Amino acid sequence: MKNSPVYFIKLLSVIVPIIVFPISVFAEGGLEGIEVGVQSNIKGMERVKQKLVNPPFLPEHDQVAKGGPKIVEVELIVVEKEIEISSGVFVQAMTFNGTNPGPMMVVHQGDYVELTLKNPKTNSMAHNIDFHASSGALGGGALTLVAPGQEVVLRFKADRAGVFVYHCAPGGIMIPYHVVSGMYGALMVLPRDGLKDAQGKSVTYDKAYYIGEQGWYIPKAAGSGRYLRYNSPVEAMADVLEVMKGLNPTHITFNGKVGALTGDNAMKAKVGETVLFLHSQANEDTRIHLIGGHGDLVWPGGSFANTPTIDRETWSINGGEAGAAMYTFKQPGLYAYVNHNLIEAIVLGAAAHVSVEGKWNNDLMEQIESPRPIK
Repeated sequence: MKNSPVYFIKLLSVIVPIIVFPISVFAEGGLEGIEVGVQSNIKGMERVKQKLVNPPFLPEHDQVAKGGPKIVEVELIVVEKEIEISSGVFVQAMTFNGTNPGPMMVVHQGDYVELTLKNPKTNSMAHNIDFHASSGALGGGALTLVAPGQEVVLRFKADRAGVFVYHCAPGGIMIPYHVVSGMYGALMVLPRDGLKDAQGKSVTYDKAYYIGEQGWYIPKAAGSGRYLRYNSPVEAMADVLEVMKGLNPTHITFNGKVGALTGDNAMKAKVGETVLFLHSQANEDTRIHLIGGHGDLVWPGGSFANTPTIDRETWSINGGEAGAAMYTFKQPGLYAYVNHNLIEAIVLGAAAHVSVEGKWNNDLMEQIESPRPIK
């Protein structure tokens, strides 16, 4: 019904972002009303298509760049869909490529990222993308807003090395609503000559995993206290916004569901393997701890230009930031990878597992006597 509150909310969800970030087409590709002083320097540059994969995995990539800078083509499709974040608890999520978090992209410093962003006509809202790795135009948000049924192409230069969040930011209240509804991911920009330790020596990893931490704000029914379920992001919006005002998430997930990275889906490694853990939080602050392990190398703020700190027990990641930590496993067994606000980890869901194969080293740890009655 065109006079219903839901209709007007849906209409505003498309109109308000367009008022904030006007959609325009410019002959020179720049921001409206601003003269272009420097044109893209991409003549003759090699183009490669990157096949994105679902987290916690990363797309195929070289740790050290081969050849000169490239134009790396990627595609993201906005998918609005219901997901189950805990047993019997459902949210109307907004996602990039259907996953929470959206897929990790990997390029090298000096490469260009050329993104095609598609918003299918079956979606209910306008969407865009803000790359924290980019410079200008609200991270690309001012040049990528697309209504349902539209697509847009954005290119930017990855001119600094590190791990960076990207997220939807359509303007106004829609920015936090889209982010807390699951619409974020991360981009890793590797130095062209690879990662370095605190002494400047080259280091490599055998495996890499991407963990996206997400706070969810799920409304409850008055009286019964059961979590409510909705038919669309538009229908859920007013109630979710009220819960968001309390700043207390009802659930916190790693990769879209409580327990998503446990059991058969635990991250895998072997004794002696070096694993790079990439972790992002698009909204709330977090602090990461690998129970039974350490951060051999932790890059502050996820910036690979920073000298990594060493032998960390816990490392902080700010809201709107991604982090990177590297660890070489020394013992087999099950490791817990957690947000070390243990209430958020155990009660709300911010926990994962790493299952490590290999032989035990008694020199590092040994049970001298098994449990027995006190003498």
